[in-house]
Amino acid sequence: MEINLAHLHGLGMVTPDGGRTSIAEEFRLIKRPLLDKAFSRSDSATANHGNLVMVTSSLPGEGKTFCAVNLAISIAMEMDHTVLLVDADVARPSVPRFLGLKNEAGLMDILLDDKLDLADVMLKTNIDSLSFLPAGRSHRNATELLASQTMSRLLDEIAKRYPDRIVIFDSPPVLLTTESRVLASQMGQIVMVVEAQKTTQHAVKSVLRQLGSTANVSLLYNKSRGFSGEEYYGHYYN
Repeated sequence: MEINLAHLHGLGMVTPDGGRTSIAEEFRLIKRPLLDKAFSRSDSATANHGNLVMVTSSLPGEGKTFCAVNLAISIAMEMDHTVLLVDADVARPSVPRFLGLKNEAGLMDILLDDKLDLADVMLKTNIDSLSFLPAGRSHRNATELLASQTMSRLLDEIAKRYPDRIVIFDSPPVLLTTESRVLASQMGQIVMVVEAQKTTQHAVKSVLRQLGSTANVSLLYNKSRGFSGEEYYGHYYN
């Protein structure tokens, strides 16, 4: 599938041919700790699927999809890793809008049809090392499907099939749906996008409580303004 790189560049996003832009440099900093944790040689990193990374937020509009797409493209620019970007916001798929693609058969279709394989719905893109798995059809029992054994087996397959792969999930907001909490319980790492001057401390604490004390959560401070007045994507980790 042909991703419209000019469209991405026009949105101020990371592109392979975009040079050393401020957004590209920010995501170079953001991705490094995630990669270090994902490919740690420790047994716990492998057992906990450290290469499965969920990007979420407390509420809509905080920029989680923008960050998930940028993170995926930035990691795809690495020399030693491949990336699978999964649109797991099954009720309101947003990734295709950024990539200029259609929401075709994808994640939900695999969970609903045992004759479908990952290879049947995973899309290769014109960005080297980046593949895309659409959300697929919407379903009223999305939470139960994401919590199913079929989903667990699928996650195990995509985590282990290629040792150099990192999988980025664009998840629904945590305080809006139950799907995100089900996904979070099966992820190795979680990136929570926090919008500057908008996301409340109460919302952040509520999300962290729901994710649980054992979750490996990173906070990405989004839409902060630098001295020039331009937005940038600062970050810190805990």
